[in-house]
Amino acid sequence: MLELSLSQIYQWIGQYFWPFCRIAAFFTIMPILSTQLVPVRIRLGLAVAVTLVVAPVIPRVPGIELLSIPSFLIVLQQILIGLAMGFVLQLLFQIFVVGGQIVAMQNGLGFATLVDPVNGVNVASIGQLYLMTVNLLFFALNGHLAVMYLLGTSFEQLPVAERWFAVANYGELVDLASWMFSGAILVALPSIIALLVVNVAFGVISKVAPQMNIIAVGFPFTMVLGLVIIWLTLSNILPQYERLSDEAFEYMRTMVL
Repeated sequence: MLELSLSQIYQWIGQYFWPFCRIAAFFTIMPILSTQLVPVRIRLGLAVAVTLVVAPVIPRVPGIELLSIPSFLIVLQQILIGLAMGFVLQLLFQIFVVGGQIVAMQNGLGFATLVDPVNGVNVASIGQLYLMTVNLLFFALNGHLAVMYLLGTSFEQLPVAERWFAVANYGELVDLASWMFSGAILVALPSIIALLVVNVAFGVISKVAPQMNIIAVGFPFTMVLGLVIIWLTLSNILPQYERLSDEAFEYMRTMVL
């Protein structure tokens, strides 16, 4: 007759429940899956499916009573780890949204907004264009597979119930805000420089021919030229995404060490 002790039952349930908390928290905040367009049931089902694959191969968890204070602390630990990893990936995608908004403001298309069905707010159309491009690149370059691999190996580098994040990691998460804005500037830099040259040229024209209504001529010309510049610099998204995604994945990798 098979006999199971209470600690063995706790250990068996915790082997699946605690990793599920980390994986579900990661899917809750990561781009694409965390949007309003993806139902909660799909995210929950995907988290359960990944947990069933990952849990049998991760290190064994301690047999702690599930309704005890140490168990709740482990749940909090796993949620924080999942949220931190998903937050880094979210910042990677927001770099191109902010970069698109900077470009839109530079070429006079800042007023061209549309409702973002993901977040339910009005955003610049150029930012949405960059975001859709990055979403396609994410799947085309197997970014979803790299994310699943990092999530699975995080249980080997940072096992369940062993240790918390280092205090320095929380400070580095805050510093990633500056990384996001600097990356957005680099994404928008070609368009900024090109439009700056155009504005300087209009300034010279206004001094040479002051009788010309530079506002009536320059505003539509800047908009049309801005669209041409966006079309010419759209191919720059790929190398920028590869560089920034390497930095984001490297930080996620070192964060759990």
